[in-house]
Amino acid sequence: MLQIDRERFIAEPADPIVVTGAGGFIGRRVVAALAARGFRCVRAFVRSSASAAALESAGEPRSGAAPIEIIRGNLLSRPDCERACRDAAIVFHLAAGTGQGFSDAFLNSVVTTRNLLDACVSAGRLRRFVNVSSFVVYPNGGWRRRLDESSPIEMHPERRADPYCFAKVKQEQIVRQYGATFGIPYVMVRPGSVYGPGKNGIPSRVGIDTFGLFLHLGGGNPIPLTYVDNCADAIVLAGLTRGVDGEAFNVIDDDLPSSTAFLQLYKRRVRRFSSVYVPHACSYALCWLWERYSTWSRGQLPAAFSRARWHSQWKKTRYSNANLKTRLGWSPAVSTSEGLSRYFDACAESRGHA
Repeated sequence: MLQIDRERFIAEPADPIVVTGAGGFIGRRVVAALAARGFRCVRAFVRSSASAAALESAGEPRSGAAPIEIIRGNLLSRPDCERACRDAAIVFHLAAGTGQGFSDAFLNSVVTTRNLLDACVSAGRLRRFVNVSSFVVYPNGGWRRRLDESSPIEMHPERRADPYCFAKVKQEQIVRQYGATFGIPYVMVRPGSVYGPGKNGIPSRVGIDTFGLFLHLGGGNPIPLTYVDNCADAIVLAGLTRGVDGEAFNVIDDDLPSSTAFLQLYKRRVRRFSSVYVPHACSYALCWLWERYSTWSRGQLPAAFSRARWHSQWKKTRYSNANLKTRLGWSPAVSTSEGLSRYFDACAESRGHA
């Protein structure tokens, strides 16, 4: 069991700590990391019995770690939020809407976040609210080739035709609003592409499978990958470390592979398939044409490809995790080579059982 650094951290072993979305891909690891550090009052908030079962079947917490309390509820219910946040010292907010529509995304990411923040204000004991956001909030426009925490976030998410982006930007806005109005201490954590066993498939930053053909759009771009265990550790440190209120942290690993290298490894380790490389100039032109036709046809063709999406996902970009290392003392426990090996093995095994 890891030791709790009382000089460095803002929480004591017996402090109540809430994790929403605790049954999810990242949430389970956050719960495990907190329990392994010796926190004895971790409340794992889940929405369904299936999520609770997933958390329990995953073997969390790890052997020798403190037990956790599983709380079933709905973040759309104010009483459920108040019950979960009673006397909470830290809230790790990972739950988010993943539906395809704007209304669903807003309801399950923004309204739920507001309810949770209201419960924290009423409880009056909160030391930090950790809002787990995403790289999707960065438009990555213009000629800038380096993306870090100083990069601007999307000002007009409604134009991106991406409900998840819209919800995440609005979620960050409401957290900052509560910080300014009610003095809620918060940090923003923005993971890149989180991967690991249990999450199969090729990241969209590599390319997309459309019309029965895989279009390789990423080329030589590095992919902002973070192995799920490394990401969970970064989220935990963002919640515990003193003196970082109001800051944002991008979460990516070291030694990022290029899109081309990732695709080659996937084909070699998981399955063979045909793909077509689309150069950046061509992919940009195709996105422009798709966007123009979608506008001309008044939505007859959904705006699935646009220049905004091209800038966000396929533009040549460099990434940095320097802020994560210098401010939180984080380093990836799982190397990229080891993480990719585990991931590809899990993907191959999953296909073998299909």
